[in-house]
Amino acid sequence: MKYPEVLGIDQVLAQLHTFDAIIDARSPVEFAQDHLPGAINAPVLDDEERIRIGTMYKQVSAFDAKKVGAALVARNIAKHIEELWIDKPREWRPLVYCWRGGNRSGAMAHILAKIGWPVVQLEGGYKAFRQEVNTALEQPPALNFKVVCGTTGSGKSRLLETLHAQGAQVLDLEQLAAHRGSVLGHLPSQPQPSQKAFESHIWDVLRRFDPARPVFVEAESKKVGNLRVPAALMDAMRAADCIALTLSRADRVRLLMQDYQHFLGDPALLNGQLEHLTQLHGREKIARWHAMSDAGQMAPLVEELLADHYDPAYLRSIDRNFTRYGQAVPLALDEIDSAAFNAAALQLIATTR
Repeated sequence: MKYPEVLGIDQVLAQLHTFDAIIDARSPVEFAQDHLPGAINAPVLDDEERIRIGTMYKQVSAFDAKKVGAALVARNIAKHIEELWIDKPREWRPLVYCWRGGNRSGAMAHILAKIGWPVVQLEGGYKAFRQEVNTALEQPPALNFKVVCGTTGSGKSRLLETLHAQGAQVLDLEQLAAHRGSVLGHLPSQPQPSQKAFESHIWDVLRRFDPARPVFVEAESKKVGNLRVPAALMDAMRAADCIALTLSRADRVRLLMQDYQHFLGDPALLNGQLEHLTQLHGREKIARWHAMSDAGQMAPLVEELLADHYDPAYLRSIDRNFTRYGQAVPLALDEIDSAAFNAAALQLIATTR
């Protein structure tokens, strides 16, 4: 076999799990927006260098740009070899890709192959991968979704986590989106991924599921924070069988107080988010909620938010958007401890087909 071996996206995806490393040779900014699952970033040109060479290519000449670029690329690849791969054995088999599978990945793959490693280069690069993701997500997944429905604070996310821990197939869109799916759902310690990265995460999870087994997913709106759920997936979820999870109002307040600890110690953060509800509830009510937040009256505030905002919004949307909710399987929780969620998850696994 002559290396580097150049393979198309279908061939690469069929063996993606077999590579010892997946190397993204693009710049850090490109990598941060999205990348192949499991990839590491080893740029042959960093962000500043890429801009510099691109500008030289347009304003000076292609020849001069290639001379300067080649020196930078060689220097950067040498650095990666010394710092990342100098201890790799002869049989180490990496996959290398860049934007279109051209000069950047070609340069790295050539040098790695000359060393003696059986390197593979992705033909078409990230662009081919992105086209594959787009095409796949345009089709409704051939999966048996079970949609967990329930008012805010009823424990849907905890139930999904417990189901996953017990071996069930779970699509947790809020986890993939780094957002809890409501006006207060922003996670201050974790920014949301880009739309492209969100879609790649979804694609990667969906492709691993066994179609013969159910897939549990939470009832979501079309957007999770700033990110859009792919339309074909959304349609499949809305037509799927439902599970109606219920929990007492008092326990829902307790659960939300646990899950939103970051707001308890930072009333200003909470008040900033409540501002987004002004158009719906009016300045007077928002001012009262601000005062409750500032006074540390969090439990009464949470109960009011459930009664006046979240529950009415849920009741307006659930029947309209999830067509099989009227035939939902009921699942009642009487506590919010791990034992209650474990029991509920085992019950679902045993009874859901």
